[in-house]
Amino acid sequence: MKKLLITGFDPFDGASVNPSFEAVRLLPDVIGDYALTKMEIPTVYGKGPQRVIDAAKRLCPDAVICVGQAGGRDALTPEVIGINLREASIPDNEGMLLSGETIEKDAPAAYFATLPVRKMVAAIGDAGIPAKLSYSAGAFVCNDTLFSVLHHFRNVNIPVGFIHVPFLPSQAGDKHPSLPLDTIVNALIAAIKTLE
Repeated sequence: MKKLLITGFDPFDGASVNPSFEAVRLLPDVIGDYALTKMEIPTVYGKGPQRVIDAAKRLCPDAVICVGQAGGRDALTPEVIGINLREASIPDNEGMLLSGETIEKDAPAAYFATLPVRKMVAAIGDAGIPAKLSYSAGAFVCNDTLFSVLHHFRNVNIPVGFIHVPFLPSQAGDKHPSLPLDTIVNALIAAIKTLE
């Protein structure tokens, strides 16, 4: 059986919940041909990505999917690209507020995700759940993780990438779009089933 490493983040910016790991932890242990290793990672520059990379070194997975929260989005959004930049208007969970910082000094400006992102969007849509491609993972810890993990796997032929999920209804109130947790779980299952 193949191995999938899938991660979500801990809560950040004063929140008590992060739908990314809440959904990841509810995924079945086996989906299609893949046995899942599920892991929560810290919303901290450098540390979040390193946790994924360290786990991948131990596990030697056949695919890696990182999942994060994108409040304000109304759909699941597989990310097309990660950029070599750390910059955000809020601090990470260790209080680091970064602007204009390079993630990897001797790396390119960007890497394209190697997940089948278009197939994932189609599969999630076929499940009746809103999904669309995203061309910006921001420049906070989600992008830091996407870029860093893609950099680590740059010479390895396995699918690697990132999926952003919306707020949960309990987070969104009447101000933001949201999706129920079970809907996010079902969307991730549909996405994972596209892996070959």
